[in-house]
Formats: sequence, C-alpha cells, structure tokens
Amino acid sequence: MALLWLLSCLALAGFARCGVPAITPVIRGYNRIVNGEPAVPGSWPWQVSLQRYDGFHFCGGSLISENWVVTAAHCGVRKTDTVVVGAYDQNAPGPDQQELKIEQVFKNPKFNMLTIHDDITLIKLATPAQMSDRVSPVCLPKATDEFPGGMTCVTTGWGLTDSSASHTPAVLQQVALPLLTNAQCKEFWGFRIRDVMVCAGADGASSCM
Repeated sequence: MALLWLLSCLALAGFARCGVPAITPVIRGYNRIVNGEPAVPGSWPWQVSLQRYDGFHFCGGSLISENWVVTAAHCGVRKTDTVVVGAYDQNAPGPDQQELKIEQVFKNPKFNMLTIHDDITLIKLATPAQMSDRVSPVCLPKATDEFPGGMTCVTTGWGLTDSSASHTPAVLQQVALPLLTNAQCKEFWGFRIRDVMVCAGADGASSCM
C-alpha cells in the first residue's frame, strides 16, 4: 500500500527568479527518504535545519527570504532555537553554514494537533541570512497556482532512512514523489485532507520529520 504523507514540496517547474539552485540537484528517480538518497551538497539551498540549544536537529524548514523561514507548526519552534542555513552534513559543518538566532515565531493560531489542520509557522530571523550559491530562497506559490496529480515534486530533509532506525542520517536526503489528487489522498487519510493541502506519495516512498 502506498505510504502517503502531506508534504511541503517544490514542484519541478521552471521558476524564473527563485527556487533555482546554483548547484544542480541530481535526482535518480523514485527512490525514497525511507531508504532515500543523499542530495548533492548545496543543491537545495533553501533547506534549513531547526536545532535546539544543544545542536539537536528536530525539524526542517524552508528559507523564503533573507529574513524569513517557513516550517510546520507541529515542530513547536521556540525563540531559543537556532535556524541553520547552508547545512548539509550534521556532523561536519561546512564553510557556508550559518547559525541564526530567532527574533520571533508566528505559529498559526488555528493550528490543531489532532487534525493537523493549519500546520504552518513563520520564523523571523534576528539577522538576515547571507545569500550565496548554497543559501538562497525557495519560491512561494501564488494563491491561484495549481498542482495537479502526477506532477513530480521533491522533498528533502534529515528524516529517518529506515522506519526501524534509531538515528537520523548525517547528510541531507532527498526523494522525488508524484503529487496525488486530494480525492486519491482522502482514500487513505479521510477527513484530515482539505482543499488547501498538497498530497504526495508513491508505493514505498515517504518522508517524515
């Protein structure tokens, strides 16, 4: 049975001004983050790592401008946490890695942990991220944009590569997944699915935080 997750994903379309990495990603097809593949270093320059005071990675996010990051409300981000941009290997910080303090956290007040509705948080950085080939923002979709079933997207992160694994991978992982229609997604998730959500998944392919 297909494992389906609600994803914040980048559709592989030709964005003109943002969402275009200076370092080209290499995606080998429908592999999976559960048994996923390492990304090319720097090829997802908007990927951020959210870390606790002790450096523990607990969630991912996306850089949407030099001052703002978007993530999931269920991550429970606090002002004492750190936003790390330009990260690739959690065990070996690279020269492009920046550790940024948080000025303010804006969690959607309508977020519901039981239904996972309105699962979004905005993070305002205390200092701007310095843009480079390995640090740049992703595109924000327009309200009128459509993402039809069958379109390919990519999800990235440091999630578990095996459901029985005790540790997350050190290096950034990636997986290409097809988008599903909401009708298809409702067959598995029922009432949790709303029209404002984007659903993706493939047989044996999944992502998790």
